[in-house]
Amino acid sequence: MTIQNAKFKKEEFIKRLIQFSIQILRFAEKMRKERILWSIIDQLIRSATSIGANVVEAKSSSSKKDYIHYFEIALKSANETKYWLIIVKEVMPSLKEESSRLLKEVAELANILASGILTMKGKR
Repeated sequence: MTIQNAKFKKEEFIKRLIQFSIQILRFAEKMRKERILWSIIDQLIRSATSIGANVVEAKSSSSKKDYIHYFEIALKSANETKYWLIIVKEVMPSLKEESSRLLKEVAELANILASGILTMKGKR
């Protein structure tokens, strides 16, 4: 893979993370009328938007170890996001289809992050 190709893939991944954050924000807005879900909505927004924020923050890392660490935090945020989406899916049957779609996307993002971490650590 050329450096330019790797850069393009990284830029595309960041765009995908931004789109996911936007989708989560729009999804959360649909749940705002349910008072009981407010704290879950806040946690979902925090964890989901943290994925992309940590990947972007990795750019300013001072070392490879630090760079990998940001990706590990992003992966943890993706896993937390899965948890909150499962809760919403069970509590809000009317949003089951959209929850499932978002769960699929965050699972794919988590797989990309995990694969990248393994590659960076030289375990792949």
